Amino acid sequence: MKRRHFLAGASASLGLSGWATGSWAAAGAPDFITAGNRADKTSWLVGLTRAGDVVFQIALPSRGHAAAIHPEMAQAVAFARRPGRFAVVIDCTDGRELARLTTPAGRHFYGHGAFSADGKHLLTTENDYDTPAGVLGIWDASDGFRRVGEVSSGGIGPHDILRLPNGGFVVANGGIQTHPDMERAKLNLPTMRTNLTYLNVEGAIVDQVELTGAMHQNSIRHIALDGIGAVAAALQWQGAPAKEVPLVLRHRRGDDPTFLPHPDQSRLKTYAGSVAVCPQTGDIAVTGPKGSTVIYFDATGQPRGSTQHDTASGVAPAPQGGLMITRDGGLIHRASGVETLIPVEGGWAWDNHLIAR
Repeated sequence: MKRRHFLAGASASLGLSGWATGSWAAAGAPDFITAGNRADKTSWLVGLTRAGDVVFQIALPSRGHAAAIHPEMAQAVAFARRPGRFAVVIDCTDGRELARLTTPAGRHFYGHGAFSADGKHLLTTENDYDTPAGVLGIWDASDGFRRVGEVSSGGIGPHDILRLPNGGFVVANGGIQTHPDMERAKLNLPTMRTNLTYLNVEGAIVDQVELTGAMHQNSIRHIALDGIGAVAAALQWQGAPAKEVPLVLRHRRGDDPTFLPHPDQSRLKTYAGSVAVCPQTGDIAVTGPKGSTVIYFDATGQPRGSTQHDTASGVAPAPQGGLMITRDGGLIHRASGVETLIPVEGGWAWDNHLIAR
């Protein structure tokens, strides 16, 4: 099957994925989806409102990472934390497991995925670990999430993937070679190469930007889009010894990547977690769960301070404006530089990502 049959469906009518999934209103109208863990070590897909209400909690087989939200229906795909081999398609209205995705032999998931604009296909970031190479698995959401093929991610260690306004995709290839037989060991750090890869709706690579020279060990991990499709990226330094390098970059196709230094980035402990851009202002927030810190930039890329929040994890645009951040004990809403704590009951420990619906 040719690549164009996988992805070039932006003008096609939306399939119903084989199930009559209810609306988001029937799912409690969550504003956000995230993965959370309980003190008893159980893992859950959680729907949250802007007020901090848990409107659903659906058990996962093991620790989750990120989720992909269907563009039309109340479906979410919860991904296992790397190097997991499962992804669960969930009807968020009643907790039904609609499908369970299992990687083929020689592959594992990297914790992220994205739907095509029409919702008919799901792309998943995966490791072809014996080659080694990064691939994007392609699953037919209109046919029970049957796997129909794969395309190259354009690098090693594809982690995050986002759909672009034009219907294509951008992938953060972190550059780190791993193998499940060696757990989470990093096998190629002296020679690793990290990049952003852009694909069109047919799955063909149309552009790449690679970090080279002294920055080749600055792994691009998580990404967000601004209002015009430019990418903001959170990076994790893999070199030894640890040193002060910028952990945030911005890229617009046709330009070189621009690093955004910050005077408080040492608090991130060389590990930038999640990143989001405020739609109203263009402000950028980057979390550092290891350092319990969030750093901020304005729309021009200038630093705008930082705040301390215990295990600051996910960040996403808030529906009422500003940004929402997950932290121990609940959420932080930040707007116009003012932060408000929103408690969430249940003693949740959040994973790295908060997905705005």
